[in-house]
Amino acid sequence: MATTFVEDTPWKINIVNENDLVDLLPLLQGYCEFYYQTEEISRTSDELLLSVSRALIASPKQEGIPLLVRHVQDGKAVGNRLAITEDLYVDQSYRGQGIADLLIGECARYAREHGALCLTWQTSVKNHHAQAVCDRCGAMKSDRWLNYTLPL
Repeated sequence: MATTFVEDTPWKINIVNENDLVDLLPLLQGYCEFYYQTEEISRTSDELLLSVSRALIASPKQEGIPLLVRHVQDGKAVGNRLAITEDLYVDQSYRGQGIADLLIGECARYAREHGALCLTWQTSVKNHHAQAVCDRCGAMKSDRWLNYTLPL
């Protein structure tokens, strides 16, 4: 997938490659910090975050597609989304500008092109901001699945 320039916005979206990892890491750290603070999920190392990112880059058809949103003018990375649709994070200073909607839309476009019938994802019951994004984009809450977690 080449870089996608989103019409009438200052954003561009591209699939993450090895050169993007230095810009991706702060977004992954922010995502993990949010869940550490709200869900008390243990912090993880930068090495593990980079390892997971490299696995996604190496095997996108098996593992998922990491996407990165950058500002067209300065190239600053401000949001990321994995095509497995589990993890979406937008830098706090860029929230409210439609970046999450852009990521979901691009993920849906890419998934449609590869024969997917739907996107599914999870968010914390405490993450009301993410729930508002899901509601706004037309996603429906599932009444079919109940998630359990086994702390290790």
